[in-house]
Amino acid sequence: MGLRKLSIALLGLLMCSGFLSGQTPTPSETGIEGVILISPSQPGPARVDAAVAQPLAKTAFVVENQNGEVTSFTTDDQGRFRTLLAPGHYKVSLKARTRGVGRYGPFEVDVVAGKMTKVQWKCDSGLR
Repeated sequence: MGLRKLSIALLGLLMCSGFLSGQTPTPSETGIEGVILISPSQPGPARVDAAVAQPLAKTAFVVENQNGEVTSFTTDDQGRFRTLLAPGHYKVSLKARTRGVGRYGPFEVDVVAGKMTKVQWKCDSGLR
């Protein structure tokens, strides 16, 4: 009777291993993630009690490669963003930028396969 239980257990393990080998592992995500800040955050002389830079919230950016626009993203309330991209070299800049004061990129980034590239970029508000 013990041999029969062992045979059933081995058969079960073989069936499970055959099932599991057919599954493919989830590939690592590839792209960029980080935070975008704006500085100075207020005009005039810097105050001791005020932050020099603050998150650039709810702002749309475009991601381009040598062939043109690839995707776009919008920062959250804390200036954070995350976007999936194929490996390669990209430029990120303010979407629908019209002439005006300030500098909002372009920021350049190289994306490596199987890795989320972490960035922290600072925009210049142009306030003085």
